[in-house]
Amino acid sequence: MTSMRNQRGTTVVEFAVVAAVFFAVLFGLIDFSRLYFDVAAMDEATRRGARLAAVCPINDPYVAQTAIFGNGGNQSVLIPGLGTQHVAMQYLDIDGDVVADPAGAGYGSIRYVRVSIQNFQVQTFIPGFQKLITLPSFQTTIPSESLGRVGTADIAC
Repeated sequence: MTSMRNQRGTTVVEFAVVAAVFFAVLFGLIDFSRLYFDVAAMDEATRRGARLAAVCPINDPYVAQTAIFGNGGNQSVLIPGLGTQHVAMQYLDIDGDVVADPAGAGYGSIRYVRVSIQNFQVQTFIPGFQKLITLPSFQTTIPSESLGRVGTADIAC
C-alpha cells in the first residue's frame, strides 16, 4: 500500500496535463469563433459593396473602402489585414459575361454588378497549431441600378 506522502506530486502533474488540454480547447474555440466572425463579416462586405456599386459611379474607390468597413481608408477597421486590394468589382451584361469597357462603350450593356473578396488569409492563434488559412472567395451579384447617373447627370456617392 502506498502512502499519501509518495503521491504528493501526482496532483500537480494531473493538473498540468488537464490544464494544457483545457486551454488548448479554449483557445481553439476562441480562434474558431474569430474565424467564423471574419467569414460572416466578409460575406457582409461583399453584400455592402455590391449594393453600393449598383448605385455609385463605375469603379468608384469609395465602394471598396466602404465594403471593407474602412472608414475612408484602404484597410478594414473590423477585419485585420483586409484591404481594398482584396476587393474586385465587375460589371456584367445580361448573360453574366464581364463587360470589357464598363465606363465607356460598354456602359449601356451593364445589367449586373459583382463584388468579390479574393485571396484573403487569416492566421490561427491556437498554441501549437498555428497555421495560415486562405479563405475561399466571397462574392455577391445584384442587378445594376443607376450606376451613379440620374438622367444624364452623374452623381457622387
